[in-house]
Amino acid sequence: MAAETRVVTLEEVMANAEIRDLIEQANAHLGAMGFTEHGQRHVRLVSRISYNILKRLGFPEREAELAAIAGYLHDIGNVVSRHDHPETGAAMVYVLLREMGMPPQELGKVLGAIGNHEEPYGEVVNNIGAAVILADKSDVHRTRVRNTDPATFDIHDRVNYAVLKSFLDVRPEARAVNLELQIDTAISPVMEYFEIFLSRMVMCRRAASFLGCQFELTINNTRLL
Repeated sequence: MAAETRVVTLEEVMANAEIRDLIEQANAHLGAMGFTEHGQRHVRLVSRISYNILKRLGFPEREAELAAIAGYLHDIGNVVSRHDHPETGAAMVYVLLREMGMPPQELGKVLGAIGNHEEPYGEVVNNIGAAVILADKSDVHRTRVRNTDPATFDIHDRVNYAVLKSFLDVRPEARAVNLELQIDTAISPVMEYFEIFLSRMVMCRRAASFLGCQFELTINNTRLL
């Protein structure tokens, strides 16, 4: 007998104590390894941006909500290991969302988005995944840096700390998605941004293209892509 299914909402997922605790433990594990913040601030922001991308581009409300759910859950696999965390996370999410009653037709889209959100092996497989990629890779900002001693910053700390403003501007009339950054070049030169994030920008370009848009990058009011 097939399991009973129902509409699982973003609000329910975010209110689930087990999910919330797993995300926080994943964030703690990454902190122990020296990574930037991947906790509630990050996943809620990725969730909100993923939703907004699809809504502004005219996709159905439910598809936008599924993108928000995938965005909230995309990094949960870090609770096991940073290595292959998209695949691990997708396996975990399958169990969590099936227990909540999400139907396979929706669950498969969410799993594909989570399992493919990270470079170098992730691929854009659906609209939900495209939105999550754009939202995740656009979250570069000094508030993600946990290290309190600038003298010991590695390049990831330095680049993130140098970003004073990050905004993903979705322009449906132009079919364009523009990542706008303000970078303090006294902290980190723009070249360092490309040194560590070039593969992410390529992934963003593919994601935007999947949604029928052009990806643009503007740094310090100068368009670079």
